[in-house]
Amino acid sequence: MTSRFIIRKVFLLALSLFLVASFTFFLMQAAPGDPFLQEQAIPEEIMKSMYKHYGLDQPWYVQYVRYLKGLVTWNLGPSFKYEGRTVNDIIQEGFPVSFILGLEAIFISIFTGMLLGTLAAIRRGRWQDHLCMILAVVGISVPNFIMATFLQFIFSMKLDILPVARWGSFAHSILPALSLAALPTAFIARLTRANMVEVLEQDYVQTARSKGLSEMGVVFKHVLKNSLLPVITYIGPLTSAIITGSFIVERIFGIPGLGGWFVTSITNRDYTVIMGVTIFYSALLMISVFIVDILYKVIDPRIQIDQRRIS
Repeated sequence: MTSRFIIRKVFLLALSLFLVASFTFFLMQAAPGDPFLQEQAIPEEIMKSMYKHYGLDQPWYVQYVRYLKGLVTWNLGPSFKYEGRTVNDIIQEGFPVSFILGLEAIFISIFTGMLLGTLAAIRRGRWQDHLCMILAVVGISVPNFIMATFLQFIFSMKLDILPVARWGSFAHSILPALSLAALPTAFIARLTRANMVEVLEQDYVQTARSKGLSEMGVVFKHVLKNSLLPVITYIGPLTSAIITGSFIVERIFGIPGLGGWFVTSITNRDYTVIMGVTIFYSALLMISVFIVDILYKVIDPRIQIDQRRIS
């Protein structure tokens, strides 16, 4: 691991965040309407006072500079719709819930996906292989909001073994986590199977078998490790898919996560919350991509990440 690689990635991370922040700001500036149009029967004097209080009466470039200064100090500004609350308060309240749900979904996706993919590769062409791939196709084909509704109907309304909605205990997180994990689990299963089938045909695997090593020993000692790279590559998009997918799933299950706040802020035209949550999630995604690059080097030291094209 070289300092040159770290410095380059940190620079690109900062540049990417700056571009995302700028794009989000100007997009909000170009959006029609304003946060206070929905207010009814407000005198003009009070409206002008509200604009002055939030700095919306200033030219766009003044607002832009103030916005960038706030990002540097991680002061994302006040909410336009929730009096006395800042965007930082909303993120601190909603993100822990979304983080727990997302972490559970990521764990389910990686563990179950690799398990199904490994089983399908070992039993290639047999009924276990066909069953795992059928499950993968179902996971890819069904959107997470349809999966959420289906799981609610089966496990909550019919079997009555899990809560239908809300948030309060581990049981409340199972159905939404499964809904979020369905699609990435299917992708990981297909990735693992395809790569393991290729690795199983390599000469060194045949040599290990000829030396008397058991099939499970061959799989766990030689095949599985060399099949991890495609899964590691998918961790970045996996994080993005679970984060963006959690918005609608959180609404379906009535979960007080950051996704619910984000959807509500769009409805209310709460621009500071929209921009703050967008920047926050962008930073998380970029950091996850950085971690993926580190994991590449840890898993396979032959990869020279400082010489790879940084994307």
